[in-house]
Amino acid sequence: MIEVKIPDIGDFTDVPVIEILVEVGQEVAPEDPLVTLESDKATMDVPAPEAGVVRELKVGIGDKVSEGTTILLLEPVSGDGAGPAVVEEAPPAAEPVPEGDLHAQVLVLGGGPGGYTAAFRAADLGLKTVLVERDERLGGVCLNVGCIPSKALLHIARVIADARETAEFGVRFGEPEIDLDALRAWKEQVVGKLTGGLAGLARQRKVEVVQAEARFTGPHTLQAGDTTISFDHAIIAVGSSPIQLPGVEGMDSTGALELERVPERLLVVGGGIIGLEMATVYDALGSRVTVVELMDQLIPGCDPDLVKPLHTRISKRYEAIHLGTSVESLDVGSFDATLVAVGRRPNGAGIGADAAGVDVDDRGFIAVDAQLRTNVAHIHAIGDVVGGPMLAHKASHEGVVAAEVIAGHDVSFDPRAIPSVAYTDPEVAWMGLTETEAKEQDIAYEKASFPWAASGRALTIGRAEGLTKLLVDPETHRVLGAGMVGVNAGELVAETVHAIEMGADAEDIGLTIHPHPTLSETVMFAAEVAEGTITDIYAPKRARART
Repeated sequence: MIEVKIPDIGDFTDVPVIEILVEVGQEVAPEDPLVTLESDKATMDVPAPEAGVVRELKVGIGDKVSEGTTILLLEPVSGDGAGPAVVEEAPPAAEPVPEGDLHAQVLVLGGGPGGYTAAFRAADLGLKTVLVERDERLGGVCLNVGCIPSKALLHIARVIADARETAEFGVRFGEPEIDLDALRAWKEQVVGKLTGGLAGLARQRKVEVVQAEARFTGPHTLQAGDTTISFDHAIIAVGSSPIQLPGVEGMDSTGALELERVPERLLVVGGGIIGLEMATVYDALGSRVTVVELMDQLIPGCDPDLVKPLHTRISKRYEAIHLGTSVESLDVGSFDATLVAVGRRPNGAGIGADAAGVDVDDRGFIAVDAQLRTNVAHIHAIGDVVGGPMLAHKASHEGVVAAEVIAGHDVSFDPRAIPSVAYTDPEVAWMGLTETEAKEQDIAYEKASFPWAASGRALTIGRAEGLTKLLVDPETHRVLGAGMVGVNAGELVAETVHAIEMGADAEDIGLTIHPHPTLSETVMFAAEVAEGTITDIYAPKRARART
């Protein structure tokens, strides 16, 4: 039995325990957080020194501890009291790795945000790296036919909408003249700058880029076109592809971004983020848009109070929005074009993973552990193909972790929150715990909302329909989640992600001086609502004593 004690925590003594993160009988892994302490400067988690089973808790919430205080008894899983687990490089193969036309210490399959980030980090750590990408340019879906070109077109949509809406302020412009050829050329120029920059970064780091379709042919070999590549370690970063509905003819998001024409009537099948972003673009360019969504709200999974301002605005602009409706109930033939945006599926099934011994489930996902290892120790996987939110920023962070694990670093992918953003008009952003999840999981929370109708900045730009909210723990007021809807909401969410990663409470945010007038201060105002200290609106609530 091991006595787990408070490690060196600097000059702090008599620090209160504010959260017990484990219970008796629970099995923990090395570095799993056990208890949370809170000093007058910061909060900190005490990690498990090794894998084991919690046999007895020695402290409770509110107890004060110092360096050397025993917090619990841990029985090692092995029963031999072995030392802490250390992440090491995967052991060498039992047989020599066959040499291919190219040999890499690290092979990365897929050149999207996760893949190129992993490759660049591996190269920076001194590992000979080969990056295989099937398309002509690096960047994957995100840079070439996703995040970047869509945001370029959404910017144009926002400019058009702004120009029209200034009429009520006394400034009127004529109807825009849209040159699709020039617009496409500008979009491609933006994409070209970024993808060209990636090619340059690969050359600077001496990452060898192989452009070819590729499949694994063994646990240490990959066939990329006519080139056989052998590797010590591999990172699978093959992303995902749009789902097509059987019997529904239409373009996917890639086709919509080609902007071949502006249809008079456009049917968007799928009221999620991708469908609504493209609906925003085509609405601004002049299409009469109809959205059909099978679920009972737009952006399923997002809290209804965040979706409501968006729904209210676009219901006035679009021809129709059908919720709880299947596409079969509509006369698809009455539309000039159909966009199918009902989600994406992982690409794990098409890479010959079985030849390498890597398990792929029926849906195309590859299971990984906290170090992004697959069931084959020297092969990692990241991004859309491993499940979780299919987001570029998640994939890139996973790519860094995978590369560092291969290099022998003691790291894991363990985010407390991953933000999501719908770049619609207005934008919707959220992170951490949602109210929907809290209710489903019976998690206690308090909500603090600040309406943008009371924001000086929102009023000065004529867009006061938004709101910012925080979800906090009723006892500690630590931030559990956050959401905002409004112009540029996506630029506000990062502060709340930082707060949750740092273990901040509402008071920490409320006492942080934000510039005025800005939309960012709505986060501070929401925190003040949580604390009962808000003066910018009348929200009666007993103020909590400052600590």
